Amino acid sequence: MHLNESILCATAPSTTGAGPGSLALHDIQNGSSLASWKQTSAGAHCTAAVRSRDGQGGFMLAAQQDKSIMNVYNFQKDQLALKIVLPEKLTAIAVDPNGRYCAGATAQGRIFLWEIASGVMYHSWDAHYRQINVLRFTQAASALLAGSEDSGVSVWLVSRLLDESLQNELPTPYCNFTDHTLPVTDLVCGVGSFPSCRILTSSVDHTVKLWDPASKTLLTTFYFPQPITCLTWDPTERLFFAASANGSIHQVNLFRQREDKYSRAAMEAVGGAGVSDVIRINEIDPKDARKRLISTGEPVTAMTISLSGSMLLAGTASGLIHIYDIASHQSLRTVSSHKGMSITHLSTMLRPPDLIGHVTLSLSAGSAGDTRENIPVRPVVAFQRIRDAKAREAHEVSLLLPHNSTPTGSFFSYGREELIRDHAFFVQPAAAGAEAAGVSLQTRVSELESEVTRLREQLGKAKGINDVMWESVVQRLVAEGREKGSEKGQDIGAAMDEDNTTTQPGGRRRKRNRT
Repeated sequence: MHLNESILCATAPSTTGAGPGSLALHDIQNGSSLASWKQTSAGAHCTAAVRSRDGQGGFMLAAQQDKSIMNVYNFQKDQLALKIVLPEKLTAIAVDPNGRYCAGATAQGRIFLWEIASGVMYHSWDAHYRQINVLRFTQAASALLAGSEDSGVSVWLVSRLLDESLQNELPTPYCNFTDHTLPVTDLVCGVGSFPSCRILTSSVDHTVKLWDPASKTLLTTFYFPQPITCLTWDPTERLFFAASANGSIHQVNLFRQREDKYSRAAMEAVGGAGVSDVIRINEIDPKDARKRLISTGEPVTAMTISLSGSMLLAGTASGLIHIYDIASHQSLRTVSSHKGMSITHLSTMLRPPDLIGHVTLSLSAGSAGDTRENIPVRPVVAFQRIRDAKAREAHEVSLLLPHNSTPTGSFFSYGREELIRDHAFFVQPAAAGAEAAGVSLQTRVSELESEVTRLREQLGKAKGINDVMWESVVQRLVAEGREKGSEKGQDIGAAMDEDNTTTQPGGRRRKRNRT
């Protein structure tokens, strides 16, 4: 079983007279075409994909750039699966990593939020006063980020957007980042749960800014010689790439090497000083900056990094996809199947197990077509064009339960009997076997019985000692009380005798009351 990485790209006509674009899947190792879906022309940031997992097939969404239509495709067929009529023409869309919610933005700065499985419109509000260029969900879909032509970046909590008690109120953003001076072109959310993650934003003002959502502050500003059109971030957040319209791709390391007080090499993080921290890319070390520069010779419209983090993929306005080795910046190969079109979307994923015309990743017997038919497709319902309180209250969601007899969603099966057998192997004594286990159990019972007998004997001895101590203490106290009582009686008697006798002048004593 081989896990093959593939490239998902979306194309659009570069000129008005060109034909429609397409969605295509390529092998990242040799660039060969695996599948393609026609009759779609999605603009930049208007394509989203949900991979096949958990026994359900994935899907792709493509908002058309010239009409208020969204095309839905799945990996099992090369035809259009669903055409959704939208309330407005969208300029950017985003789907959360779990494939539950879809957000769409318009040229008027409005954002729509739908549930994909039911089509219910949860919210629609005016987030910016100019066109929104890019939408992004955080890693756990806790927040929605929006970058606009008004040079602002807004952050919205998804929990508040879904809250039924706040549906009639105007939503308020978690925070706004307003340090850019020109339109925002791209933004990337780092790893980690919100708000512990970091956010990168690029703008036409030649800068890329690093933000901290937890403190709602700017950490660092990177200044470039040209306006930045798109970004991609290494999964480990060691570095990021920023591309410009002249074909230059800058590698920016978020760490640097320095010498400590003992003249030893040490690594330290770059930036983090706040608003005043501005790093100019080509002015610190021009020679080193040229080493970290990749030139494609044509405008770069989309970028991404492979799942392994070793390759950089760059799509251009002429339809070429360049693949570079990140460590050496050497060009590995170029995919030229879409020459004459413009690359508007690039992402990497494992080859879907239900991909049309290809062998699946399942180990079960049978043909590839039979296996694909056993994988249900995630439900996608036509989105509502207006907010409907009754539909939101009913909240009807269609679910497809996978067939358990052929577990296509998992790479291995671990049954109950095997789990019990492995558990018995780890908990049994060194001498394996049923007889050895029985003997060991009897021995343990005998040891416990002897221990109980010994503890009872010790308890009896302790009670005996306690009784002896109690009796001796009581007898001693009683004896001391008797002695004190006799001494007190003698003293009282002597005093009474002295009171009853008197001394005469001749020295003789005479008792009182006698004449």
